Amino acid sequence: MTVSMKIDGMHCDGCLRSVEKAATSVEGVSNLSVSLESGELTADIARPELVDALKGVIEDCGFDVTGVTA
Repeated sequence: MTVSMKIDGMHCDGCLRSVEKAATSVEGVSNLSVSLESGELTADIARPELVDALKGVIEDCGFDVTGVTA
């Protein structure tokens, strides 16, 4: 299952790396791509309930997830 998330608050490469690190810490997330330019994350997730886990770790880093498409 592929999920896309719109993320507000990413302004630099450090922000991008923080989001990547947080997202990869969620077991079952693969093929991760984060774009600073579009403010989007795209990833494959093993189970639908990982959407909430992924959103949670990103928000724990101080970013706002403003949209989710799965």
